[in-house]
Amino acid sequence: MTTTQDPAAGTAASTRAVMDRRQVLQALSGLMMGVFVAILAGTVVSNALPTIIADLGGSQSVYTWVVTAELLAMTTTVPLWGKLADLFSQKLLVQSSLGLFVVGSLASGLAQDTTMLIAARVVQGIGAGGLTALVQIVMAAMIPPRELGRYAGIFGAVFAVGTVAGPLIGGVLVDTSWLGWRWCFFIGVPFALLAIVLLQKTLKLTQVTREGVRVDWLGALLITAGVSTLLIWVTLAGNSYDWVSVPSALLVAGGLVVLALAVWVESRVSDPVVPLTIFRNRTVALTVVASALVGIALFGGTVFLSQYFQISLGYSPTAAGLLSLPMIFGLLVSSTVAGQLITRTGVWKRYLVVGAALMTLGFGALATISADTSIVLIGVYMLVMGAGVGMLMQNLVLAAQNDVPAAQLGSATSVLSFFRSLGGTIGVSVLGAVLAARVASDLGALGGGSGSGEAAVPDVSTLPAEVRTLVQDAYGNATAELFLIATPLAALALIVVLFIKEKALKTTTGAQRLEEERTAP
Repeated sequence: MTTTQDPAAGTAASTRAVMDRRQVLQALSGLMMGVFVAILAGTVVSNALPTIIADLGGSQSVYTWVVTAELLAMTTTVPLWGKLADLFSQKLLVQSSLGLFVVGSLASGLAQDTTMLIAARVVQGIGAGGLTALVQIVMAAMIPPRELGRYAGIFGAVFAVGTVAGPLIGGVLVDTSWLGWRWCFFIGVPFALLAIVLLQKTLKLTQVTREGVRVDWLGALLITAGVSTLLIWVTLAGNSYDWVSVPSALLVAGGLVVLALAVWVESRVSDPVVPLTIFRNRTVALTVVASALVGIALFGGTVFLSQYFQISLGYSPTAAGLLSLPMIFGLLVSSTVAGQLITRTGVWKRYLVVGAALMTLGFGALATISADTSIVLIGVYMLVMGAGVGMLMQNLVLAAQNDVPAAQLGSATSVLSFFRSLGGTIGVSVLGAVLAARVASDLGALGGGSGSGEAAVPDVSTLPAEVRTLVQDAYGNATAELFLIATPLAALALIVVLFIKEKALKTTTGAQRLEEERTAP
């Protein structure tokens, strides 16, 4: 990339930023490979986690933290990556995030205990945070909002392939004795390296450096510390100490004080990590709330489905991966069709509303499952939920990017990604704590296991028949309870979406809009 500082160079940059469809598709190849790697990191582990935790001697709370650690690291670093995109080469930043991802993946695969695994997942999450923020920022710079729907099918296909292939690959690796679960982490490394090479060859952007901009390291540190403190409280409460106790009070008070300091810092620095002024835009504020609710409901509910399939229904890791196909099929079809229709008509709000309604309906249906529910019914419920998510998630980003000045595209995108990831992290932590407490309570009351949420995740294939039935029922009921909690959150997202005002989609790229804003009298 080159750096431009004078008006003439800025105009040239704007001209070069106009890319035809072939150039866009070439550039998207590396970006989508990066997205695929980030998705694979989460999904390839989902079916392997019961085996991983059992092999490393972890508990149900540790099971949750293996997922939460990556989500937390990704969440807290997304705004920082977005700010760095204003200062440094976006291409180099994307490649750097992929490099961090490779390091985290290798360390995860070599982990000898759950502590090392969780630490390595943090490194993975930092890399994934860069991909989450930067891919959408780069896409907004290359593609006008009106045309983004045309590429939604590509994004949906990558998302679907990564989500489908991940559990299947993870299941096969776990079930193959001469490979094992460690290859669930190693498998993403060649894809990440290939993405770095593709980006070097295809992604050609002009970086316009903003002079005098500084990274708000203090704000980033305070946000990370505050959010982390509250998530530690949520994960440990109910297991290590009571919800209403002195440790709970100290963690909550400490987290809120640190977050209050973060808000104070962000309101006073010239270039905050999370600019508070962005929330004055009604569309951004509403899409942020909706994204956070979607994150809580989606990640918090679905991350435990694989555990339900394996423990409650007794399927193998490979079979559990196949059982996720209805949800992915619904997501792929709905995101592709909605994206094409949005590009053709320019109308987008109806798809947000329908998507939120379908997601709510799907969660409500999944709240009725048990250890005896027909797998066909579960597939239908997941199909409905996937269709809703496919219409909703990416189009929330589209609505926000379309309604902010080009100079705020990076901030708006990273803030939206931050709160969606934050919602997902909160959802996994809170609902994971609920599941652990519910399972411990049921098994303790029935005499089928420990009453502590720190009990090891069971391997049902080794349990006696009577105990196996108790464990399967406990996990089935607990999983249904998670979706029961997620349903009103999805319904609240539907209400929020109804208040978003539809505006005509812009037909110029982010780079063109930025140049127009800079040269406007």
